[in-house]
Amino acid sequence: MKLSREILRLAVPSILANITVPLVGMVDIAVVGHLPVESSATLIGGISIGTMLFDLLYWNFGFLRAGTGGLTAQAYGRGEPTGGILERALRLALFSGLVLIALQWAVVWLAFLIVDCSPEVRALASQYFYIRIWAAPATLSLFAYKGWFIGLQDSVRPMTADLLVNGVNILLSIVLGMRMGFAGVAIGTAAAQWCGFLYCTLTARRRLRIGHKSLILSSLRFSLSPVQPKEKNLTNDNTASYSASAFFTLNRDLFLRSLGLIAVYIGFTVLSARYGDLMLAVSAILMKLLMIFSYFTDGFAYAGEALAGKFIGQGRADGLRATIRQTFAWSGGVAALFMVLYGACGVPLFRLMTSDAAVVEAGRQFLPWLLLMPPIGCAAFMWDGIYIGATASAELRNSTLLCAAGFFAVWLCGLALFGGRSVAPETAIHILMAAYFTHLAVRTI
Repeated sequence: MKLSREILRLAVPSILANITVPLVGMVDIAVVGHLPVESSATLIGGISIGTMLFDLLYWNFGFLRAGTGGLTAQAYGRGEPTGGILERALRLALFSGLVLIALQWAVVWLAFLIVDCSPEVRALASQYFYIRIWAAPATLSLFAYKGWFIGLQDSVRPMTADLLVNGVNILLSIVLGMRMGFAGVAIGTAAAQWCGFLYCTLTARRRLRIGHKSLILSSLRFSLSPVQPKEKNLTNDNTASYSASAFFTLNRDLFLRSLGLIAVYIGFTVLSARYGDLMLAVSAILMKLLMIFSYFTDGFAYAGEALAGKFIGQGRADGLRATIRQTFAWSGGVAALFMVLYGACGVPLFRLMTSDAAVVEAGRQFLPWLLLMPPIGCAAFMWDGIYIGATASAELRNSTLLCAAGFFAVWLCGLALFGGRSVAPETAIHILMAAYFTHLAVRTI
């Protein structure tokens, strides 16, 4: 019972924050989907491709959250300091963000060598990218901050940061979107990321009791600032048992894992774009609806990550086993609830996303896939959290690369079975959904 309360203490704030993440995407799509234009499918396709370009970049840096969280949780369990872990992660995040800004034109050029979409969608996606890229340093730093706080068994600070970012994002997307059109949505998203960065930097400084310095300089130079412990595990980083080599080895494996995950997600969007703006819009909405479920279960995955890392740091195998059992039980209950939600409210959810009757009608036939995803997905997400907390990066890397191979294998086999490139657009999307289901199943195994 005590462990269940601890799981809920960590999971509930993460869930409350996570459910606003797909809400942001839904609001963005809803804003452009209701703009006074002839066809909202093109605008929805533009924001879908634009978002995909950032996923292509940012998901590759998911190791900043996962690696920082796993190392911090284990150091916390051993009673060791954690400030140096955050310092290294922030240095890497800010530097990487500046590099992405410098290379923004090359990124777009390379992306559209791969992405096949209409000229109208391409122009809108490029406009979205060139505006939002200026928040790259803030976005990547938020990954590091979130992992660090979760590793310290604190899910309230990440929740507050996410609610701030997503609340500002929703507000600005609506206000600026209605006044400035498509570009206003991108501006709102970029501004929200910087608000979150400032909040997390101030919060971390207070936790570490860092002297009064420039916010950005303090983020880049945590270890050079005078630190006074506010909690027992923040003392002197020179005594920590982790090393720079362990930090970068872990993050190398998690980076390769991110490549596997982004290959599946990008593959899903790119392949759906081949079959017209209508099928692209339907696929984008289906993915957003599936993300609602994943963000709920991620709350329990984060709890499993934090507790698994702590118990491993303490050398408590019994605590680790109990964590696995109870996080799986909670996530299974969430999966059952979402099966009911998708079954009862599938069409109304589509109508909430767009007023385009053609998109809603085209999406009806794919709703059964939403019922199949939660049972298999909950196990995949739980194992991710446990293995991240254990810093078992090699196993995560290998399983993710295997699931990406499974996704593309099912897609190619489906095309060969149903007519190759001449396959009907509706059939192609069914094949894509089957491939996505397969990738979740392989991650579970």
